[in-house]
Amino acid sequence: MKKTQTKNNPKLTLEQLGKNLVQQVKSMKNPEITLPIRALSNIEYNKKTGTLQLGSKEGKRSFFNLGHAKKFLQTVEVASILKKELLDTGKHEHLRGVFYITKRTIPGTNINIVDEQVESDKVIEDLEVITGLSREQLHVSANKMGSMVGNVSLIDSGDTIDCSKLGRGGYSIPSITDELQFKKINAKFVLYMEKAAIFERLNEDKFWQKNGCILITSQGQTTRGIRRLLQRLAEEGNLPIYVLCDGDVYGAYIYSVVKYGSIALAHASERLTIPSVKYIGITMDDIVKYDLKKQLIKLDEKDLARIKQVSQYEWFKDNKEWQKQFKMMKEFNGKVEIQALATKGVSFISEIYLPQKIKNKDFID
Repeated sequence: MKKTQTKNNPKLTLEQLGKNLVQQVKSMKNPEITLPIRALSNIEYNKKTGTLQLGSKEGKRSFFNLGHAKKFLQTVEVASILKKELLDTGKHEHLRGVFYITKRTIPGTNINIVDEQVESDKVIEDLEVITGLSREQLHVSANKMGSMVGNVSLIDSGDTIDCSKLGRGGYSIPSITDELQFKKINAKFVLYMEKAAIFERLNEDKFWQKNGCILITSQGQTTRGIRRLLQRLAEEGNLPIYVLCDGDVYGAYIYSVVKYGSIALAHASERLTIPSVKYIGITMDDIVKYDLKKQLIKLDEKDLARIKQVSQYEWFKDNKEWQKQFKMMKEFNGKVEIQALATKGVSFISEIYLPQKIKNKDFID
């Protein structure tokens, strides 16, 4: 079955998906769903756009196939829940909630439609690929794991929020950021960081106020909602985006997800990536420049294996500056966390490190 999307109408799109399956049954055919394969083997790096994209390889999910039957049933069940319980009512539900609605035992058996949340989560991602709709358009949310502060005001569910007047905690970024409306943006750039502790330091030091910027943080790997928010600020606010992470291969990958997209969400790259984003630090060069060798943490086998893997990704392997960083990581046999800068002074990062980096445009592209 080919992708069936009714432009800009999620309800009609899912309804058409169901009608196509019913038509196959009426025609005495084995009902099946065709969808692109979501695996590294089908991920392509588009050098022209600078983003990861799904390739052309497709797979089929049919009902009368023992290997497909349960996944087929899960797909149809979740699609039905999204249509009836969410889109038809105009309500939103968390990923966890969708899981609990889906989790039930098939009558006359001891088999549950889903046993773990990861199953329903993956089906929702499959439905994104099948329909061309985003999870957010399907009214499904996830955990809120980020904060924002700065001279930006927005409208959230009818409430006007001034992100410059929310104290130390800042604005709690919702899972679905497409529905936010920007009322005013008065900033020179956006600084995104993986660690909430660094956000709190910069916020307390009023870094955003002194440097005319917006600060955004997540807790580790950036969420879809934050990636979409960053993209909107880059496009609608015409703002440069700078990424601040730990000086290790995991920080490099977090940066690459914001810039190029992720393997798991290659199908959503168009609405999540920011090819113009710059990496501000920490770099291996900073370890030398700011004498941070005493703060190095020795690499283990997992770190070394990850460096080898990430350095060979197509979007990294021809980048001389990043290859230099990976080489230095191995030479130092160490990694360094952002908090290592605090050994130079609690506010060193806000008063010296970041201002100098920005002034000198000391970034990695």
